[in-house]
Amino acid sequence: MPIEHARACLELEAEAIRALIPRINEQFTIAMRMIINCSGRVVVSGMGKSGIIGKKIAATLASTGTPAFFLHPAEGIHGDLGMVTAHDIVLAISNSGETNEVIGLLPTLKRIGTPIIAMTGRAKSTLAQNADVFLDVAVAKEACPLGLAPTASTTATLAMGDALAIALLSARNFTPEDFALYHPGGALGRKLLLTVENVMHGGSDLPAVTPDKTVKEALFSITAQGLGAVLVVESLASMKLVGLLTDGDIRRSLEKGHDFLDKPVAGLMTREPRTITKDRLAAQALNFMEKNKPRPITVLPVVDSEFRAIGIIHLTDLLRQGVV
Repeated sequence: MPIEHARACLELEAEAIRALIPRINEQFTIAMRMIINCSGRVVVSGMGKSGIIGKKIAATLASTGTPAFFLHPAEGIHGDLGMVTAHDIVLAISNSGETNEVIGLLPTLKRIGTPIIAMTGRAKSTLAQNADVFLDVAVAKEACPLGLAPTASTTATLAMGDALAIALLSARNFTPEDFALYHPGGALGRKLLLTVENVMHGGSDLPAVTPDKTVKEALFSITAQGLGAVLVVESLASMKLVGLLTDGDIRRSLEKGHDFLDKPVAGLMTREPRTITKDRLAAQALNFMEKNKPRPITVLPVVDSEFRAIGIIHLTDLLRQGVV
């Protein structure tokens, strides 16, 4: 029986969402246009479970290009309505449309002149009748077998809020880069905001030798900086890149003996190595390194427009930053 109740719950909630599709109508379009033309913010308010759903809707709007915040209606009628202006829009949520705390906001909002979008399940409720726009989130029945706990109704309200946010996102031509801007701490933010310059080693941390130095001297430089490679430059004054020597190159050569350690780096280095510029995305660098043929590379020199070495980026630096 519990399993059957669980399945019935999902069926009822799925039906509640499907029933919303025909309600993406003229009222929905008006609400969307009101928000797009709003010079202020969307103030979302709701009590109890509707308030919890309202917080999520406000967060989704804010993260997808529509400035929004949540106003607790009980706090609103005790002073927090001072945060609301005539330039804002209030999205008021109440399944019954008669929640005392939400209804209590209406007189002040009317006096301020703030437009109201009602998200409720009753078209003839006080909230719907006093709103500028009514978004119908009515459900046939709650998924709770007792008919008491808000279930299908909160699911429908959340889905309608998501539909509104996504419609606004599309209307604003909101891009992944815009999304990343509001999520700098998230994985997407790291992928789209971090550049090679943000993670590369440069300046005094830059291991570099000239081609005439011995492999042994280059090995000391590799060990000192701990980056697994050393840049080979025309001169330390010009820093023009002519090659790259990695600890892997040295290890593979040791299988044939160690005489090469006293020979010039020029004989062992990789000439014309793969490079990247500092303005490229860190995610692009990772992709470039992983897909290098015949085998992935772990270090990548960073050069400027005149092919001067200005940095070096290591695979572990990218992984440490969460660029995956």
